[in-house]
Amino acid sequence: MEQEVQGDVSSEKLVEVYLKIRDALENNYRSYMAKKAELEEQMDVVQTELLDILKGIGATSLKTIHGSARRSVKQRYTTNDWERFHKFILEHNAPELLERRIQQTNMKQFLEENPDLHPAGLNVDSTYAIIVTRRK
Repeated sequence: MEQEVQGDVSSEKLVEVYLKIRDALENNYRSYMAKKAELEEQMDVVQTELLDILKGIGATSLKTIHGSARRSVKQRYTTNDWERFHKFILEHNAPELLERRIQQTNMKQFLEENPDLHPAGLNVDSTYAIIVTRRK
């Protein structure tokens, strides 16, 4: 059963248009991601060459007429044992070692299982969304 929406625009037409737009977005995204990966690979090759040049001349930076390149050290910290890491944080009272964000799925489940417990300062933002599926 088709319903008229806003004058002569039908729900059937709106769903059709929505699916076309979503398909176009997905196709553009895939093309973009493929090109992005290709360009990032090219940048990696150039970065490796620049690192080799800097190492070869014993410098941490160099200047050219186009710009400069500087070698830096990036560090990223991870753990493969969250239980022990969590214990470490509690033992040393170091919650600042974690990022401030709420794990959404776990918070939702906690609130469903504990309807009388509501952490102070917790905000809940609920919005309606439309989910459109393709007819098979």
